[in-house]
Amino acid sequence: MKKELPMIQLNTGAKMPQIGLGTWKADKGKVGEAVQYALEEAGYRHIDCAAIYENETEIGEALSGVFSHGSVKREDVFITSKLWNTEHDPTRVRYACEKTLKDLQLDYLDLYLMHWRIAQNDTGEIIDIPFEETWQAMEMLVETGLVRAIGVSNFTEDMLTSLLERVAIVPAMNQVEMHPYLPQESLRAFCHEKNIHITAYSPLGRPGQSNEDDPFPQLIAHPTVLTIADTHGKTPAQVLLRFGIDRGIVVIPKSTIPSRIAENINAISFTLSSGEIVQLLGLEIPYRYVEPSGWWGIPYFS
Repeated sequence: MKKELPMIQLNTGAKMPQIGLGTWKADKGKVGEAVQYALEEAGYRHIDCAAIYENETEIGEALSGVFSHGSVKREDVFITSKLWNTEHDPTRVRYACEKTLKDLQLDYLDLYLMHWRIAQNDTGEIIDIPFEETWQAMEMLVETGLVRAIGVSNFTEDMLTSLLERVAIVPAMNQVEMHPYLPQESLRAFCHEKNIHITAYSPLGRPGQSNEDDPFPQLIAHPTVLTIADTHGKTPAQVLLRFGIDRGIVVIPKSTIPSRIAENINAISFTLSSGEIVQLLGLEIPYRYVEPSGWWGIPYFS
């Protein structure tokens, strides 16, 4: 029997599993099978999606199949998706959400996030649409029942402060890059104060990714991580995921390999000591594996 999944409670009152299957960069032709395995075999009850990942149609086919089998019910699975930058015009927000729902073959989303604060037109040019106007259109999705909760992604403290001054619904979630090289303690404390939960993407530091011109520091191979893993008889990946879970963070590791999917969720089977958390926090460089400034030619996080 699988251990009960650790949960957090959103400011809406809804429960959300602290570990989910991420689908960013999940290969087409594999992601559907990964979702099916995660839900039916590995015990996941949380899937993280986004329109820009361009795999929601395949995920939707997998979800439809899983729910039709009857062993896993729709109401028992927490599903997140995200509004892309080209859909920030308030008149396009509902259409974008409905497109995602159609692709995922769902009647509602548990959580819908503004993927970035940047607004773009269809050719990729940055345009001036205040993100609070986009947010107000997202609030209407809650009122109409298309989504159960709304949140943001890649928002800094300053961005959140600006948003909170202008909106009726406080974001339920802020999804950001977070791991021992980038623990973002100040942002975590700020969000906790405002009753906004955090989801960590790239919680493993993107193992397996490489860049010959600027090699990524391999967090998963850091001696401190390896030592803690050895102490617990766990894998380095499980240690990094548990680091997030023990800090009250939701983690969404991505994999399409069944053995890795099963390994990742087994991070729920142990806990780290407070001393080990401190050791991992001490690894802060800080280092971002996802640095978007070059995408749009403007500083984003500075």
